[in-house]
Amino acid sequence: MRNVLETAGGQRSAKSAVCYYAGHICPLARLVKQIIDFVPLLLFFIAYKVEPATVEFGGFSLGVGGIFSATAVLIISSVIIYGVLFVHQRRLEKNQSLTLAACLLFGGLTLALHSEAILKWKAPVLNWLFALAFTASHFIGDKPLIQRMMGHAVRLPAAQWSQLNVAWILFFLVCGFANLFVAFVYPSIWVDFKVFGSLALTLLFMAGQALYLVRHMQPEPEES
Repeated sequence: MRNVLETAGGQRSAKSAVCYYAGHICPLARLVKQIIDFVPLLLFFIAYKVEPATVEFGGFSLGVGGIFSATAVLIISSVIIYGVLFVHQRRLEKNQSLTLAACLLFGGLTLALHSEAILKWKAPVLNWLFALAFTASHFIGDKPLIQRMMGHAVRLPAAQWSQLNVAWILFFLVCGFANLFVAFVYPSIWVDFKVFGSLALTLLFMAGQALYLVRHMQPEPEES
């Protein structure tokens, strides 16, 4: 009987953990925010796929289609999107600020120097900077970075927080090298991978993280 009760209790705990994860770690607002962050990249992809042409507008010739007009679209849409987020949130999160800065830096240099190779380094460098930040948090401060980000919603043992932080470090390193490899070895599919390949990797990693959290998450203390 005791085993049956323990099993039933474990099933309830697992179910509660899944519900808690869905309700607190992946709320609709967070999902919407991630979709909004993805908009500039999607517009970049659409602009890149447009057949290159020259459009006359007000006596000026404007080139559309191809990597450079797509880069301009990426910069403009990023400024608009993150500007709206800044007004709405009254601040930008650190990852949003870093993403916008990288977009302006690498996108601006790409247009100024008319070099596609510069933009290809944006995703690798950005991912490696994130990996560096997560790595530094093991040595600076009293908590890993992932715990500082999610600790208000999740209770995990210290060892599991450390493991999860290492997983994020590896994820960012892999994403950086994958983007670099595809950009310079398979340039014909680079933009497709930049938009949809990176998204697929992120979704797979997030699914793995969800399973990890459900397995290790500690229950909330019961109120007396």
